[in-house]
Amino acid sequence: MNHLKEKTIKKNKLFTGKIIDLYVEDVELPNGKTSKREIVKHPGAVAVIAVTSENKIVMVQQYRKPLERVLVEIPAGKLEQGEEPIETAKRELEEETGYTAHKLTHLTSFYTSPGFADELVHLYVAEGLMKLEVKAQLDEDEFVDVIELTLDEALAYMSEKRIYDAKTAYAVQYLQMKQLADNSNN
Repeated sequence: MNHLKEKTIKKNKLFTGKIIDLYVEDVELPNGKTSKREIVKHPGAVAVIAVTSENKIVMVQQYRKPLERVLVEIPAGKLEQGEEPIETAKRELEEETGYTAHKLTHLTSFYTSPGFADELVHLYVAEGLMKLEVKAQLDEDEFVDVIELTLDEALAYMSEKRIYDAKTAYAVQYLQMKQLADNSNN
């Protein structure tokens, strides 16, 4: 695999933001030529698959400015510096949905867009959901509505492009496969 590696010759930081940093790197390609790479550095994130005892998937509706529309998504959020992903998952679940979980289990981690970004999302499954008496505070610039969908409703939302982001589509398809596996074992 080393024959595919690109060597960084020069790195220029263009922007430092609240969520991301943006770099342009000059790289030497495997064939000896050079090129530029635009790279987004992100601290990482978590997402949580939370299903109630009534078999409803807990989701949030949120306006996404880059898309200029509202999406329906599983609860998710950015890792804070020094915070372990499982702690972020617990915090985000509580802040965004008003639920806490008896147990959080790491399902998988994946890169969102490795062609230009290093964001790594850690996906958790929440078990034993309990409604908090007092909902945790959202970030001051965050506004969400909590909704609960059956798996069939979530699949319909995907067809309607109301669920249209990778982490949530992954979660819905995971739950669909789990349901199929559970049904075949019964």
